[in-house]
Amino acid sequence: MSIQLAILGILSWKSSTGYELKKIFEESSFMYWSGNNNQIYKALMNLENDDFVTSEVVHQDNSPSKKIYTLTEEGLKELKKWLVSSSEAPEIKKTFLVQLAWSDLLSNQELSEILSKYESEIKLQLIMQKEKYRRALHSPNRSRRESLIWEMISENIISTYNNELNWVRETRQRLFENEAMEEKNKMNYQIRETESKTYIELISSTEPLRTENHALDLISLCWEHEANAIIIHHAALSEDFFKLKTKVAGDIIQKFINYGIKTAAIIPQEIIEKGRFNEMAKEMNTGHHFRLYGSKEEAEQWLLK
Repeated sequence: MSIQLAILGILSWKSSTGYELKKIFEESSFMYWSGNNNQIYKALMNLENDDFVTSEVVHQDNSPSKKIYTLTEEGLKELKKWLVSSSEAPEIKKTFLVQLAWSDLLSNQELSEILSKYESEIKLQLIMQKEKYRRALHSPNRSRRESLIWEMISENIISTYNNELNWVRETRQRLFENEAMEEKNKMNYQIRETESKTYIELISSTEPLRTENHALDLISLCWEHEANAIIIHHAALSEDFFKLKTKVAGDIIQKFINYGIKTAAIIPQEIIEKGRFNEMAKEMNTGHHFRLYGSKEEAEQWLLK
C-alpha cells in the first residue's frame, strides 16, 4: 500500500493542504508513514498528474497563500477500487523479538532490565494511544457507521498493546518467577484507595532508590495497580538522592515526570532545609509533578488535590 492511497482516503473526507495532511499522518496511530514534506508533496504531484486530485491556490490576507487539494471523481473511483481489493496479512516486524532471541547470552539482571525497559515503553505507548482515542483527533464523523469503524480501529491498536503487555509480563514471570517475588518483597508498600484516587505509598525498601531502573520499577508498580500517584517515604530513598552532585535526584524525578506519575516525597524538615538541596526543594515545590513535604498529611493533601 502506498501513501498515495492513504492521501486519497483523507481527501475523500475533506479537502486539505499538504501541511494538514502532514499533521494527520503525524498524529495517526495506524497511518504509519512519516508524513514528511517530500513524501507528501511528491505523492500529491503524482496524484495530480494522474487526475486523481486537483489543487487550488487560496490567497489569504496577512498570511501566505495556501494550496488546497481536492479529490476528483477519478480519484474516488481509484480509492474505491483499492478498498474492494484483497488485503495483505499483517506483518510481524518487532526488533525486540530479534534481540530477545539471543538474550540467553545475558545475565539474569541484564535480561530483566531489557524486559523492564520494553514493558515501560509498551505502557507509555498504551497511555498515548488511549489519550489519542479519548481526544479523537482527525477522526471523520460523517455517519454512525463511520464513527464505529474508527472506534474499532482504535480498539484494535489498544488491544495490540494490551496483548503485548500481557505477553511481556508472562515472559518475565516464567523466566524470573523466584526473582520477581524477591523483588516485590524488597519493597514495603501499601495501596491506598480514596474516593477520588488510588495511590501507592512506598514506606521503605531493602534497596533504596538510587537509579533510574529503581524509578521504573515503581512506575511499573503504579501501572500494575492502575495508580498514577505515589508517596515515597524518606527511608526508601538512598543517601545519593540528597547529594545533588550525583544527579540521582534529578534523574529519578525526571522519570516520574516523563511517565506522568504524580509524586510526593516525605522528607524530614531538617534535610529539606539543608544547603543546596533546599534550593532544589523550593524549585520542585512550585511544580505540579513532584514535591517534597515534611509530613504525610501535607503530601497526601497535595497528591489528592
